[in-house]
Amino acid sequence: MIIGLLLFFHIDYETYNQGGRYLSYFLTPATICLAVPLYRQLSLLKDNFGAVIWGISLGVLTNMVSVWFFSAILGLTHKEYVTLLPKSITTSVGMSISRELGGITPITVAAIIITGVFGNVISDLVMKVARIKEPVARGAALGTSAHAIGTVKAMEMGKTEGAVSSLAIVVSGLLTVFWSPVFSRLFLNF
Repeated sequence: MIIGLLLFFHIDYETYNQGGRYLSYFLTPATICLAVPLYRQLSLLKDNFGAVIWGISLGVLTNMVSVWFFSAILGLTHKEYVTLLPKSITTSVGMSISRELGGITPITVAAIIITGVFGNVISDLVMKVARIKEPVARGAALGTSAHAIGTVKAMEMGKTEGAVSSLAIVVSGLLTVFWSPVFSRLFLNF
């Protein structure tokens, strides 16, 4: 809807971004506030530490491999490919990764938002079809794949899901920062 309004009123991205930068500025503190449920469930997270870290790590690698796979199938350029690599992490970190790798930052932001909203919308169905009932697994899946918007859904599901999802946002962000340059260099043949 926003893109339609910008096109209809002939507002260029730079003008729009001048007003939107204040919203972007507050994204980081809002994400940090997700640490509260994480702290409250610290003992549970310690008890499931190995499973959570492995689940998040495999989720991040799956996200990146899927971006590579679909980029290859769709014949995307390397610039378009690196634009989509950080699609499953928070906006502020994803923008930095995209910029650093030479991606198209506004498209990265759109991909991140679409990924989060889509993950939030389909999460109940996916959990039901895949028979994922364990709260720790549900939280890890949502935080790793759908970042903060998925964490909102995880918090609706329960305290454990919300706490694990909060942790997943942080860990998946760190792992994506590490793995994005590696994936970018491995697949320069786009």
